[in-house]
Amino acid sequence: MTLEELGCNITEKKMETVSQALEELLVAAQQQDCLTLGVYESAKLMNVDPDSVVLCVLATDEEDEDDIALQIHFTLIQAFCCDNDINILRVSGIRRLAQVLGEPSTVDSNGNEPKDLHCILVTNTQCQSLKCQALQDVGNYCEESRCKNQWVPYLALQER
Repeated sequence: MTLEELGCNITEKKMETVSQALEELLVAAQQQDCLTLGVYESAKLMNVDPDSVVLCVLATDEEDEDDIALQIHFTLIQAFCCDNDINILRVSGIRRLAQVLGEPSTVDSNGNEPKDLHCILVTNTQCQSLKCQALQDVGNYCEESRCKNQWVPYLALQER
């Protein structure tokens, strides 16, 4: 095994660990009613109470890459998060996010539209139970990425 192969294996394991931590964090936050879903809902919350936000997840898939309006929203949200020391994570795999959160990814039989999962905020309420290992793992990954001048780290969520 070469040094380059070893580095790739370590990176893959790290990404897998962070992906799993993110999924655990989102489920725990959802159970504690500490999630805000949607670009507009997230913007409203950050305008009112930015100090309560501990993580901003921006999610896209390939079909969203050409959505100029969404990319402009993401740019503004990223700038706001950087100004307010909020960890940001860009992910691909909206279907996996929907799966993790138990949300339908398509229109259901009643004609209800799926929730907007392009922006997800994790807030820290008065209870400190979100100070869990998963939050620390995701936060450490974001911090390590910033040290490498990657201000908005990227993570690909894998279908399971």
